[in-house]
Parts: sequence; C-alpha cells; structure tokens
Amino acid sequence: MLRKGDREVLLDLDYGGEAQNTDGYGSLQNGVFIPPRYLSAATADDGVDGDDPLYVHGDARSKQPVPQLGNFFRDGRTKIDFVLVWEVRSRRKRRGKGKSEASTKEGEAVPCEENSRSERRKAQLAQWRERFVQNLETAGLLMEKEEKANEKKTIHFLKLSAPWDLLVCYAEELCLRAPLQAQPHLDLNTSARVLKRLCIPNVMRESVPNRPVDYYTCAFRKSKLSRFLGCDNHETYFTNTQRHRVVYEILSRTAYGKRKRAEVGVDRLVNEGAYTGAFPLHEGPFQLPRFEIRPDEINQRQVLYQYWARWCKWYKYQPLDHIKEYFGEKIAFYFAWLGFYTAWLLPAAVVGTLVFVSGVMSMGTNTPAKEICTSGANYLMCPLCNTCKAWNMSEICTMAELGYLFDHPGTVLFSVFMSFWAVTFLEYWKRKMATLAHHWDCMDFHEEEERPRPEFTAMAPTMEENPVTGVKEPYFPEKTRTSRIFTGSMVIIMMLCVVMIFLVTVVMCRGIISIMMFHTGSPVLRTEAGTIANISSSIVNLGLILLMGRVYTALAVQLTKWEMHRTQTQYDNAFIFKVFIFQFVNFYSSPFYVAFFKGRFVGYPTNYGTLFGMRNEDCGPGGCLIELAEQLFIIMVGKQLINNVQEFIIPKVKAWRQKRTLAKVLGNKVSHEFHRWEEDYQLVEYEGLFEEYLEMVLQFGFITIFVAAFPLAPLFALLNNWVEIRLDAHKFVCEYRRPVAERAQNIGVWFNILEALSHLSVIANAFLIAFTSDFLPRLLYQYKFGNDLTGYVNFTLAYAPLNYTEYPMCRYKAYRDNNGNYTLFYWELLAVRLGFIIAFEHVVFFVLRAIDWIVPDVPASLELKIKRERYLAKQALAENQEALLVSRGRGAIPATSDVSSPVNVG
Repeated sequence: MLRKGDREVLLDLDYGGEAQNTDGYGSLQNGVFIPPRYLSAATADDGVDGDDPLYVHGDARSKQPVPQLGNFFRDGRTKIDFVLVWEVRSRRKRRGKGKSEASTKEGEAVPCEENSRSERRKAQLAQWRERFVQNLETAGLLMEKEEKANEKKTIHFLKLSAPWDLLVCYAEELCLRAPLQAQPHLDLNTSARVLKRLCIPNVMRESVPNRPVDYYTCAFRKSKLSRFLGCDNHETYFTNTQRHRVVYEILSRTAYGKRKRAEVGVDRLVNEGAYTGAFPLHEGPFQLPRFEIRPDEINQRQVLYQYWARWCKWYKYQPLDHIKEYFGEKIAFYFAWLGFYTAWLLPAAVVGTLVFVSGVMSMGTNTPAKEICTSGANYLMCPLCNTCKAWNMSEICTMAELGYLFDHPGTVLFSVFMSFWAVTFLEYWKRKMATLAHHWDCMDFHEEEERPRPEFTAMAPTMEENPVTGVKEPYFPEKTRTSRIFTGSMVIIMMLCVVMIFLVTVVMCRGIISIMMFHTGSPVLRTEAGTIANISSSIVNLGLILLMGRVYTALAVQLTKWEMHRTQTQYDNAFIFKVFIFQFVNFYSSPFYVAFFKGRFVGYPTNYGTLFGMRNEDCGPGGCLIELAEQLFIIMVGKQLINNVQEFIIPKVKAWRQKRTLAKVLGNKVSHEFHRWEEDYQLVEYEGLFEEYLEMVLQFGFITIFVAAFPLAPLFALLNNWVEIRLDAHKFVCEYRRPVAERAQNIGVWFNILEALSHLSVIANAFLIAFTSDFLPRLLYQYKFGNDLTGYVNFTLAYAPLNYTEYPMCRYKAYRDNNGNYTLFYWELLAVRLGFIIAFEHVVFFVLRAIDWIVPDVPASLELKIKRERYLAKQALAENQEALLVSRGRGAIPATSDVSSPVNVG
C-alpha cells in the first residue's frame, strides 16, 4: 500500500502549473498523476529512485523499464480495482492544416474554429472526462494512465485503485460483511448428503482448490476494526469483489458536470459516449501456464475455467462459492437456480421417459387402434374439406397407433406427477434460496435507496427533493408516467393482436397445405396430409415466433424507456413484465390453440363451422395430443437448438470483431504481450441475465403446462440445460468482461413468474386431460358398457344427417344423433369432465398448501443458527470487552460441521 504521504502527493489538486498537452485532459499522462513540484519530495520520502514508473510520466517513446504484468500499477504493489477506457481519434491532419491558416496583422496564428456539431460534442465529452477525473481524485482514488496509439486513433486506459482509508470508509457505508471467526465448510448439496448416507461413491463431487473461507460475519464497523480477522493485512483484508463494489460506488456517485442537471455517474458517461468501457479486471488469464503449477497457486479465473467452464465438467457440482466470490451473489444465484432446476429435471425426465417407453411397449394392447386397423371399408368417413372425397378409417391405422404414445393412462398420470413436481420444486427452491442467502451473507440484504437511472436523469424535466434522502434529484410527474404506461399497454395489446393474426394465418396455411396434399392423389400424401401440414406450419410458426420476439423486444425497450422509470429495478421489472407477457402469448398461443380450441367448432355435415370461407380445423387422425406433441417438439426443441447455436457463435463473432477493430491499435500477441486491461477491453461487454432467465422460464412453461402431450419434454429440457450451463459458464469466464459484483438475496421477479406458471400448469393439465385426451371418454365407456374397449370406435362415430346427400350414411367423430343433436352420453361426459377439473385442481392445490405448510421456507435448523449467530455477533462487537470474554467462555460454538458459516446481522 501507498503510505499516507504518497497519497497526499498523488491527490494534490491545488497545483496550478502548466497544463499538459494531451488529447484527453490536462492533468493525466501515461502514468500516475503527480504535480511536478512534489516529485522530489515524494521520491525523497519513499527512498525510491526518480525513475520509478509510479511517479514519473512516461509515454511510448520513453525508455522505461518493462512494467510488471498483472493487475497492479507499475509499482507492482497498488492493485487495479477498475479501468476506464476511451478512444480519441488523432488530429494530426487537422493540426497540419492549421499551420497554413491565415494570420492576423500582428502575425499571430489564428486557430481553426471547430463549429461542427461533432467537434463540439467531442470537446464536451473531453471536458466531462476531465471534470470527472478531477472529482475522482478529490474523492481519494489513486490512478494511473496508459495509452496505445497509431496514426488514426489513441486508446486511453485509466487504471483506478482505492487506498485503504477509502475502502474502510465506504465499507461501513455499504454495510460490507466483516469476518469474525473462520468456520468449516458445509455440504449444501442434498444429493451429496444422501449418497454419503447410502455409502455410494459420488462421481459428481470434486475437490476444487482455493475455496473461499467461511466466516462468522457481521456488518463492518470502522470503530471495531481490530476485532475482525485479518485486519492487519491491508492488502488482502478486502476481497477483490468488495474493492470493485467500493470503486463502482464512487464512480456512480461522482459528478462530471452540474448536479442540478444530474450529470453524475460513470454509467451515464458510458451512455453518452465519453467512455467506451468501464469494468473491473479479470484475475489474469483463464488458461493454465505451460509450466507445472500447484492447484493452490492458480488464480480464481483459472479455477473457474478448469473446474467449471470446461465441457468435461458437465456432470460435476458447480463451485457456487467460487462463482459468488468472483462474480457476486446475483450471478451466483442464477447459476445456483439453473443447477437446482436441472437437478430436479432428472427425476421428471426419468419418469417421462419411462411413461413414453411404457406407451411403446403397450401399443399392442390398444383395442381402438386394432379396430381401426382391421375395419377395412366398414367405416366410410365424411370428406375433410368441401372438395375432398370420402375416405376409409382404416387408412389412418399408423397415426391411430402412434397417437396412443401420447394419449394413454400413463401420460395422464405423468401430467398429475408434473403438477406436483412443479409446486414442490418451487417450495424446495425457496429453502435452497434461504440457505444460500444465509451462507453468502445476504439474507438481510435490502437494496439501498437506488440512484436514478442515467437515462432518467438525462431526460427528467424537473428537479424535486427526494423524500427519503432529502437531496434534490430529477423528477418525472407520476400522472404523466401513468398515462404513458397506459398508452404502452395499448401498444402491447396491439402487438398481441398481431400475434393472433399470425396464428390465424398459420391455421389457414395448415388448411391450405392439407387440401393440396389431398388433391395430389397420392395415397401416402392423403394419409399423412394432416401430419405434413402440421409439421410444415409449425416450422413456419417457429420462424414467425423468433422474428416477432426480436421485433417486440426492441419495441419493449423503447416503451420502457419512454415510461421514464426512476430506478433500474423499476425499469427492469417493467421491461421483464412486458417481454414475458408478449413472449408468453407468442410462444404458447399456437400450442394453446391446438390443445384447447382445435376441433371444438367443426360442426357436422350440412352445418360445418367456417372461418373466412374455410371449414374450421378438426383434429388429425391420431387426435389433437399427437399434433400438440409435434408442435411442442418443433417449437421447444427448435428454439433451444437455435438459442444454443446463437449463444455459442454470437459472442465469438463479437469478440472477433472487437479484436479485429482494436488490433490495429493494440497490436497482436505475436508482436508483444498484452496487459490485462488490453485483453479485457477486447472481450464482449456483459449484457445481463435477462435473456438467460427468459429462456429458462419459457422452457419451464413448456415442460409443465403441456407435459401431458409430450412426456419427453423434461428429457429434452435436461439435455439442453446441461449444455446451457457450460455455454453460460464459458461466456462468463472466457468471453465476457468481468461484470461488477452485484448483491442479491434471490432471483427476483422471476420467482413470481415461475409460481404463476406452476399454478397455470395445474389448470392447463386439468383441462388437457378432461377435454383433449380420450382418457375420460374411454373411462366412462368402460364404466357404462364393459371393462374392455371393444366397440369403442363405432360408439364414438356418428352418422351424417339424413339430408346430407353427397355421401349418405358417412361417419364423423362426435357424440350426436342422426339429426345432429348431442346425445345423452355427451352431456354425461361433459359433467364428468367438469367434475374431474374441479376435483383435480382442488386436490393439487390442497396438496400444494399442505407442502407449503409442512416444508417451511427457512429450515428450522437454519433459523436456530441464525438466532445463535446473531447473538454471537452482538457479543463479539460489544463495547464491554468483559462481556465478550464471558460470551466466549459460555457460548462459543465449536467448529463442527453442523454450524453454518456466515452471520447475518441486520
């Protein structure tokens, strides 16, 4: 660390000497800022040579010693906590032109006037940068500057570091956690504990080096510093992520212009274009060196790559503590949820696969399919379109047999199982979430009073006093915001109507394709017309879904900005709500149509229902469930494949373009060794977790809402998630710039969406079993007419009315008499269906409430530990040292495995 005298020298702002002539701003050069009049005093006090690169200005042409590689200033001691980057185009040509400008009568050169808007903008950005850096110096940050230039452009890197005094000051303000006592690590994996009790070898467990130490912790207090572990070592007391948070907090609070105009914070400067990057540095390269190195000597990034991000680690537990230590709690919670969800998919996938296999093995026992296949010309079916001919039911033998795979008693039981699975999964995730929040010291974390968003501060029309902080800040009238939200809602409704129009278009396209297949005259195409039409229209529908998703997401961004939400949390919640509502309708409208509406409004011969002159669609020969399964397979699996390809290719393309753009300035690895800030600047900017959560939440809807029609959905989701975890891990470790570590205590609003989907899945599965599946009609037939299904096919077919003269006595599927009226069996079946829905929903929701009551959100053992640790923390921070000694003598907890690590104190 720099001594106090050094810090005073580096932060002197009163020097009024010559301004330096750079493209950036006056006081900074390619080194640490230091006024020349203090140079000799600084070197004398420290006893260092005057050529020490920390204090002496250097540029590309000076003969300096090669700087030490790593996340340090040139002195090799001062840690780099943050880097600001900006690019300036060279002005050599313009300066050359300036020499030939006309002169005044006195012979003095007249500078070239920059009247263009772009030049004024560049000057404004340079002025903002200069003021911003001066205010950062005043705040106490240490800084050092590097430059890389060619004939066209100069890239400036400003390295920032927070000295000890500044870290201590902000640690108390930000309520960072302070270690009191080291504790043994707990095994938080339920599967690991179960396998250990059963004495089964656990291939998923792996010893990961450099695991962060667990501590009893409490809120940091500067006055109690001496009582915290490691307080004597100023270099390592604060973790790198804690240092990043402190520096980012300073960057977010520092003004670069007038506070009345809310010209505050680095985020707004990046949005305005004053900086092209602002990020903390990675902990070095992610690949191991070529020479031998012990596991405990590798850096955190290498640990994450070697033990997490590589594809060969797909079956290993995720090192969540390492992820939290490196990326922060918010990202760690995402990967914890994704891993927990993937683990819970395993039993669902196993049961779903067994149900599908049982359907394959029991196909031979399907009496209705046998009757169809052996019917010959017994059942002459009415034409499927106005220009089609009659056909024999025996022609659909294959589809009738395949339809049994997706509509047999096993699929009904599986849908019941998945309804319980969904609600139980969320209940146990709440317990896991509470355990992790306690383990990571964020159970009592509440987001502090958020600052206004940069875009909000830039566009707010007035300034008002914040009732919480008492500080004047940008204000937008609530009445105006409400009217804008209402207008935005109308736009959302219009876009949803567009989705419905596309759905009708797909339905009509399917009908046209079916008619074309019938008119070909080919027996094969006639038999498979419905399947071909369904698959081709599903592929078209998937393309429209992805296209509309892109268009609407861009529209939602503009609408949410226009609504002028004050804080980032409010903005994120409004944006998530808009996009999810649209994507829900966008992705699920077609499956909902097939599951609950297709075939309901067909009518009967002489009285067919029509839409735009075309007869309404009926379910295919195998029933609606097999068509629903085809739709789900194409939309769900197709979307997953496309997303995975995009996640694999797009970051690499972005990184390649970034490196190619910067290679002319920074050079390449062949010519010289990159510094860490240069390598990180070439990485892709972190884009948040919104797309990752949205993809998984939509998948959760597919495997719960429509699982009765597609028992293999959990299996495909499981396979996708194994790939997804490694893709995301590789992106974060290898391809993204390091994000600022953010605190969180859960997955936020996404949990509420998951709960809503789980409740909707119960209702949807009840209706799917009751109205779409043949389970209840067959059950009622067996109850009334016998234990087997002999004669069931003939019973479900009605005769065409007597006035239908085209094909007299042709058959169609319905419970109607010869006049087209519903039979008594139809009304009995309707009563059974409605009764089943009511019973199913009540039973599942009752069990849900029972599980909610039996399984508390916070485990009882954890509640006891929290209370005990709070007591110990209060005793450890007691003013009375004698009380501390007494508490240690009477109430110290031995370091056993049943004690959790963090202490959560409000």
